[in-house]
Amino acid sequence: MTTYDLSAPSATNEDPRDKSLGDLIADLTRDMATLVRQEVTLARTEVTQKAARIGKDVGMIAAGGLVAYAGLVLLLVGIAFGLIALGMSAWGAYLLVGLVVLAIGGLMAWQGLSGLKRADLVPHQTVETLKEDAQWAKEQTRG
Repeated sequence: MTTYDLSAPSATNEDPRDKSLGDLIADLTRDMATLVRQEVTLARTEVTQKAARIGKDVGMIAAGGLVAYAGLVLLLVGIAFGLIALGMSAWGAYLLVGLVVLAIGGLMAWQGLSGLKRADLVPHQTVETLKEDAQWAKEQTRG
C-alpha cells in the first residue's frame, strides 16, 4: 500500500503555531492539491491495471467465439457430407474435427467469462487512501 507523509509542514520547517492563519490555510490548500493529484494518479494506475486484465479476458472470449464458429462451420460441413455420402469416411473426419474445435472454442469462451466474473473493478487502494486522507484532513482542521 502506498502511503504519503503529509504530516510535515509543507513550505518550511517552521513550527505551525508560529504561522498566520492565512499561511496555514495556504499550506493546507497546497497539501490538499498535492493529495488530490496523488490520488488521481493512483486511481489511474489501478484502473489501467484492471482494464488490462479485463482486456485479456475479452480477447479470450473473442478468440473462443471465433474458434467455436470455425468448429460450427466444420461441424455443419461434416453433417452435410454425412447426409450426402451416407457412409463415407470423409464426413466422420469432418464431424470429429468439428466437435473437437467446437469444444476447444467453448472452453476458451468459458475461461474468458470466468475471468470477467472474477474481475474486481473497485480501485481498493484508492478507496483506502481516500479514507486515510479524510482522516488526515479532519486531524489537520482540529489542530
